[in-house]
Amino acid sequence: MHYKLGIDVGGTNTDAVVIDENMKVLAAVKRHTSEDVYEGILNSVDAVLDESKVDAGLIDQAMLGTTQCTNAIVQRKGLSPVAILRIGAPATEGIPPMVDWDDSIRAVCVDWTIIGGGFEFNGKRLAQFDEDACRAFLNKIKGKVDALAISCVFSTMRNDDEVRAAAIAHEILGEDFPISLSSEIGSMGLVERENATILNAALNQVAQRFTEGFAHSLKQKGIVNADVYLSQNDGTLMTIENARRYPILTIACGPTNSIRGASYLTRRDDAIVIDVGGTTTDFGVLSHGFPRESGVAVDIGGVRTNFRMPDVISIGLGGGSIVTEHEDGSVTVGPQSVGYQITEKALCFGGDVMTATDIADRLGMAEIGDPKLTESISKETADKALAAMREMVEDSIDAMKISSDPIDVILVGGGSVIFPQDLAGTKSVTCPEFAGCANAIGSAISKVSGTFEKLVDYEKTGRDQALENARKEAIALAVAAGADESTVEIIDSEDVPLAYYPGKTSRVRIKAAGDLRTGSAR
Repeated sequence: MHYKLGIDVGGTNTDAVVIDENMKVLAAVKRHTSEDVYEGILNSVDAVLDESKVDAGLIDQAMLGTTQCTNAIVQRKGLSPVAILRIGAPATEGIPPMVDWDDSIRAVCVDWTIIGGGFEFNGKRLAQFDEDACRAFLNKIKGKVDALAISCVFSTMRNDDEVRAAAIAHEILGEDFPISLSSEIGSMGLVERENATILNAALNQVAQRFTEGFAHSLKQKGIVNADVYLSQNDGTLMTIENARRYPILTIACGPTNSIRGASYLTRRDDAIVIDVGGTTTDFGVLSHGFPRESGVAVDIGGVRTNFRMPDVISIGLGGGSIVTEHEDGSVTVGPQSVGYQITEKALCFGGDVMTATDIADRLGMAEIGDPKLTESISKETADKALAAMREMVEDSIDAMKISSDPIDVILVGGGSVIFPQDLAGTKSVTCPEFAGCANAIGSAISKVSGTFEKLVDYEKTGRDQALENARKEAIALAVAAGADESTVEIIDSEDVPLAYYPGKTSRVRIKAAGDLRTGSAR
């Protein structure tokens, strides 16, 4: 028998699950996230191995979802000094790199330049690649930065200049020097794609620390035979090597893990998933078994980017949210929260702060801590608090729906008991077994994927042939990422005509995903 270990590190709790080769959940535990993240991981691994009675040596796949990169960007901590080489002069000189960044995050950049080169939308050369300027800049920054971000106008159509610049950079800065190429990270739109690339480069040291720390933590617990994977923000997995190369793709993997876990626990492919934590609640959409991606630019720590991100909204309401009675008799819930201190401060645990969990206890919706300790809350106050929570969650469900039709809702997360199950606008509300650890389960059962996205002119290549080529390329990318080729299937396909481009140009985006190939990442 072989086993999978899934771990999800959140701001309040670190969850861990063990799943057997028949995809049955054997044990699921939740431990507080410690200031030293790895202490929380070790505690959760100890607990889940103890509960499941599984020999650590029989675990052959270990998956981690972590907020380390998000925290590093938001808190401006641990980021690497970087240089930026943009290829696109003279056409792009009017808008310099980091043009709308706050000074606190702009400080990661030691130096930048814009050199000649780049392409037009159809792949025609815009200007000749200025190799002399490239070499001069790289010699100037040598020894001063830890990573390099390279961007180029329309590199998603042709990345020739980015690849050539990277080759020169390795020649001057070293073969193993960390380099991020915008064509491998972002989508159309130079500024947002370049922003994402700069952040990816700045996360170089953070990625080294958390990947090495996770691998070391597993070895400490005797998990020495496992292939190690990191969750990424499209609901799939990547190898530890790819996580070091593309750390920015781990951002927002928490909500996507919850959405995938909810799908697995309920066997549903389409629903709204509500993940209730201690401080916040995330609303996401499960579409064809995977998280729906955002179609607009996404702000990360004050930086506008356009790389793939889940379509998620968050509200300041969770199990630890503080309930406040006002002088006019009204009652509000959140956004202030006792967070991970809920077991010390909530009334049901003997504390002196009325929280959303206490309301669920008072109204008989849950039995957490000592329900007798919540009897001091008046029925009127509890009803008003529940009505306030109901309004917040029903408004958010409406915001995520794309039609007025009722929709299935899946409740997951440790705080899911605070919500009623007769929500307006829903067809059904389900809270499955192991809902509290859906994020770790989502991490453990995830697939690996590959995505093709380019502008295609159907006057040059017929539509049918172009789409077939795109499907083959997406499948090849999934296999290259570690998928078992026999299980890979197309899970998403978009073909959007772009009327503002000449000819019959369309943006083609195709995504393929498959099960992990055994032994692919060790």
